[in-house]
Amino acid sequence: MRTIIRFKWLVALVWFLILVQPSFADDRAKLLGFWRLVSFEREFKATGEKEPLLGKNPTGYILFTPEGRFVAILTGEGRKAPKTDQDRVDLFKSMFAYTGMCRLEGDKFTTKVDVSWNPEWIGTDQERFFKIDGDRLQVFTMWLISPNWPEKGMGRGVLTFERAK
Repeated sequence: MRTIIRFKWLVALVWFLILVQPSFADDRAKLLGFWRLVSFEREFKATGEKEPLLGKNPTGYILFTPEGRFVAILTGEGRKAPKTDQDRVDLFKSMFAYTGMCRLEGDKFTTKVDVSWNPEWIGTDQERFFKIDGDRLQVFTMWLISPNWPEKGMGRGVLTFERAK
């Protein structure tokens, strides 16, 4: 009798995995390709207030490849060629760039960073949550202290992308 009950649970589990697997594959397929940055806001946990993090017209792209690699380069509006060391510091603070292998779990993707504009991120797992609505992708970072603006306290990034054509 126990063998029959275990067999029934095994069959139920197999059917569940068969039915669920296509939805994971479908989510991955929806993310694949280039996405163009539309906005990048920082939401502050203490107040709920939002501000444009890289200006009102930031530029940048993210890419999800079929092989599982994620690439991001995001830059602030109004960047100009540096003339001084301070200009170079300001340019560093007005960008994000990193890449690594990415895994998808439901509404979250995690990138194991292997190259980054910020050496502190190398070897870390960067978790992001997302929502897709047609050709729009909204990405939410974890609540954290930003490496570029630690003085602003706990916050999260709210990024909006459009599928690049």
